[in-house]
Amino acid sequence: MAIQSTGIGSGLDVNSLITKLMQVESQPLTTLATKEASFQAKLSAYGVLNGAVGAFQSSLSTLNNPATFQSLTATSIDSSTVSASASSTASAGSYSIAVSKLAQAQGLSSAGQVSASNAISDGAATTITFQFGTITGTLGTVAPNVGKYLPGATFDQNASQATGTITIDSTNNSLQGIRDAINTANVGVSASIVGDGSATPYHLVLTSSKTGAASSLKIAATGGDGTIAALINYDPTAVQNFTEVSNAQNANLKINGIDITSAANTVSGAIQGLVLNLGKVGTTSVSVAANTSGIQTGVTNFVKAYNDLNTTIKNLTGYDASTKKGGLLLGDATTQSVQNQIRNTLSNAVNGLGGGLTSLSQIGVTFQKDGSLSLDSAKLTSALSSNFSDVGGLFASMGKASDSLTSIASSSTDTKAGSYALEITQLATQGALTGTADLSANSNTIGSSINVTLDGINANVSLTPGTYTNAQLVTLLQTAINGTSAFSSLASSVTASIDGSNHLVLKSSKFGSASSVSLADGTGTLASDLVGATPTALAGADVAGTLNGIAATGSGQTLTAASGGSTAGLKLLIAGGSIGARGTVNFSRGYAYQLNNVLSGFLGGSGTIASSTSGVNKSIVDIGKQRDALNSRLFDTEARYRKQFTALDSVVSGLNNTSTFLTQQLSALTGTSKY
Repeated sequence: MAIQSTGIGSGLDVNSLITKLMQVESQPLTTLATKEASFQAKLSAYGVLNGAVGAFQSSLSTLNNPATFQSLTATSIDSSTVSASASSTASAGSYSIAVSKLAQAQGLSSAGQVSASNAISDGAATTITFQFGTITGTLGTVAPNVGKYLPGATFDQNASQATGTITIDSTNNSLQGIRDAINTANVGVSASIVGDGSATPYHLVLTSSKTGAASSLKIAATGGDGTIAALINYDPTAVQNFTEVSNAQNANLKINGIDITSAANTVSGAIQGLVLNLGKVGTTSVSVAANTSGIQTGVTNFVKAYNDLNTTIKNLTGYDASTKKGGLLLGDATTQSVQNQIRNTLSNAVNGLGGGLTSLSQIGVTFQKDGSLSLDSAKLTSALSSNFSDVGGLFASMGKASDSLTSIASSSTDTKAGSYALEITQLATQGALTGTADLSANSNTIGSSINVTLDGINANVSLTPGTYTNAQLVTLLQTAINGTSAFSSLASSVTASIDGSNHLVLKSSKFGSASSVSLADGTGTLASDLVGATPTALAGADVAGTLNGIAATGSGQTLTAASGGSTAGLKLLIAGGSIGARGTVNFSRGYAYQLNNVLSGFLGGSGTIASSTSGVNKSIVDIGKQRDALNSRLFDTEARYRKQFTALDSVVSGLNNTSTFLTQQLSALTGTSKY
């Protein structure tokens, strides 16, 4: 088969002709490439915009957090003596503090044992009971009374600390087993074994988990062969088989000259909103002030982040007259929307808190001619000094009530800014049970259990059988009920007392319609012996009232505004007070809150910027499809050109051959005629 090469027969430079023709045909590819580059640049520009908007939103986090404006800073001159922290309820001021004694826990040590692992008893079940209270008496200092309370000491049980029990049997009747059982049971005591190197080196050492004089121990072991009782029984008023190695004591301090006693070295309540941590005996002073530095930093960061965003938008949308080139997002609707919505938000006044601050300019933040923001630090400092409580409402989503016993528990996105009248028609109450049995005899015999229903939960409450005075009875019942896991796991508890008519009163710690207390007979204990045949049981009541003239829903002490109105989602905590008009509740949506919502609409997978980016990506994909289709057409066009030029080459080659033949024939004829 003959090998053909286009142009060889005809002499035409066919490849060059086809190349030039295809260059013309390929011009649309160049146009598509230019378009694609433009879209890629726009895609990159959207990425820059998205990053700048995200950075601006991040700068709002501090100012959008109500806690930023509610926190105060407590500073101690000597934090090793006393350190302090302040909550939003604290008041600015300075406090002189002198610590004369630190709180400590009671520590007890048993008699020495030969082995820590050998069995102590015969393995019969022994119940060990731990009670906590205050010991009043003199500690012996002369053998054999060293570490023992002398006769005449008393023990008053602490009604606020539950009694704990553990069981020792054949599986754990060693010193180690008793230690592990105590630590596992979490009864308010920690146990360890200490060796002193003597012939009987191993001592069981018990330490109360709580500091304070009212957390001293009384320990009783019942059942078994009595061996464990001989080791562990400890009654400061009688048999003391343990030796006290450290006494339980309260912390003593003076605050501005006033004597304060605390069961713990963490002192709360002595100064409203302030928690003091005592470190050592000594003197110092603590000052409390608003956290203005944190707010100033937040405002400074906000202004800087806005200006950074403003500069980015200018670069992306501006026009350079000298180069006659516009930014990559010049005229872009998404970018203009970002800029316009932010500026509109910052230009509108914030209302709702009822104070004197409604605009950024009042705290020194103003717009400049170039669209940037400037901050007058002196004006901001002045505003924080004179109107601190309203600065928070200028930025965050915040509320405040004119009534001191009303506070904002929470709000929702449906809550609108405004000032709303509050009226209380019913205060929340606690469920209570008041007996009719006269306990004036002051001698009450109790069995081993009583059935209690507290806040709708029923449980059998274990008691220590015996005869009790009224004071001992209320302590026993309160500690036993509050120590029952069925109640404590749900944060339900009671307070027990004897009223002026010598009747037992049990009151739930919870408020609301779910709060109630009742008793039923238990093992060896009749409810009627405690509260009589016809006790008065009062169920708790929920708070009731109106907000903005519309009835709200009460649950305990929480009042929740009705849905659908301006106050929807607003929850108030009504901590007592009186029935009737209770002033106003003011609520505002500050700039940081509003801007955060605006920017969230632009950011994220479903945001406007992502939508615009998706549109650009779709255009890039469409260009790719167009390029593929065009390349396919160009391939076919080039093939057609080559086929056509091949045919032309063949024709021209044939004509050339004919021309050559004819020329030769004519030359031959001409040569013959000469002869």
